[in-house]
Amino acid sequence: MESFRTDLLLIALMAMLAPMLAELPKSFRIPIVVAEIILGILVGPKALHLVEPSLVIDALAHLGLTFLIFLVGMEIDLGKIGRRPLTTGALGWTLSFAVAITCVLVFQALGLIRLPLLLAAGALTTTALGILVPILRDSGEIDTDFGKYVLASGTIGELGPMFLLSFMAIPGHDNFLHTLFVLSFLTITLIAAYLAIRVRSSPLLDRLARSMQSSGQLPVRICIAFQALLILLAGKFGLDVVMGALASGMVVGLASKGPGGDVLRSKLEAIGYGFLVPIFFVTAGIHFDLDALWASPLVPLQIMILLALLILVRSIPLFIYRRSLSPADIVPFILYSATGLPLIVVITEIALPLGLMSPERAAVLVSAGMISVLAFPILADRLRMRLGLSA
Repeated sequence: MESFRTDLLLIALMAMLAPMLAELPKSFRIPIVVAEIILGILVGPKALHLVEPSLVIDALAHLGLTFLIFLVGMEIDLGKIGRRPLTTGALGWTLSFAVAITCVLVFQALGLIRLPLLLAAGALTTTALGILVPILRDSGEIDTDFGKYVLASGTIGELGPMFLLSFMAIPGHDNFLHTLFVLSFLTITLIAAYLAIRVRSSPLLDRLARSMQSSGQLPVRICIAFQALLILLAGKFGLDVVMGALASGMVVGLASKGPGGDVLRSKLEAIGYGFLVPIFFVTAGIHFDLDALWASPLVPLQIMILLALLILVRSIPLFIYRRSLSPADIVPFILYSATGLPLIVVITEIALPLGLMSPERAAVLVSAGMISVLAFPILADRLRMRLGLSA
């Protein structure tokens, strides 16, 4: 127990230091997610040996994972983005996924990449929506046409790989039953979404909002209980927990839409981004196999190949965007869309216990994701500033 308290203190300190590192230096800011993982590596068993993985810490990290996906679901506002950007984003992601499958097969045949096919393709086509939203908001571009297309690409880049992840742990049922379970879960989610929209204009919401200033915090507790319910149902229906967390986040996002829900959103974000989510990323750093980065002379080449593939698979469908983006927007759009660390970490954290990926391969994949988050948004922002496109 004493060891757990010490480990939790060190993880909390690393989580506290991460946003400070993210602000310094201002000319080359490190994304908070990258800072959290780096600090986790620093205090973990591969560096300073200050913190060891434990069942309690891993349980808190698992809660952080589900809350991260829940918050991502809350950020997805399909109505605000618009039908055309979403349709274009969906077509673009589908083409990117097909290209990713082809590329992974080729590099697997050459022996340069040894990752499960669907996992690798999902990781190559994911987009870090949770990182892009603050960047676009701070630059004043979140409501511009460019911002909407980036958000649409990011939204599909979150939903597509997550839907893929939901089928990673296929239950012991035949295909018909599994399909029936998936459809049942989707039906329940759609009914909950319909009720959320109805409740949004109900006097009940006003009564619940008044309890936000009391110690009861009933709306917050309802949201957490609803998240736990959909996660449980997702597991019962043979889906992964990420689909339950994502679905619950999207439903809560619908129910809390508008000025009346701002307080609820801020409280949920404080629980997630202030407590549970940092524990997940710091713990991911603690589990990070640092030795794997120099276990083979091919590792640097594999990381470079993965970075090139992240850009390549997002570059192929650009002809779909030719009527929506100006030529000057093309390269920044590719770089933003190819930014993908958080879900890459999620993919590795889910795949490792299932034996679908070795720690060495997970380390290579996470390293490529860290570089993408660190470099791609900065390059895109600098390019747009140079061209005078940034707001």
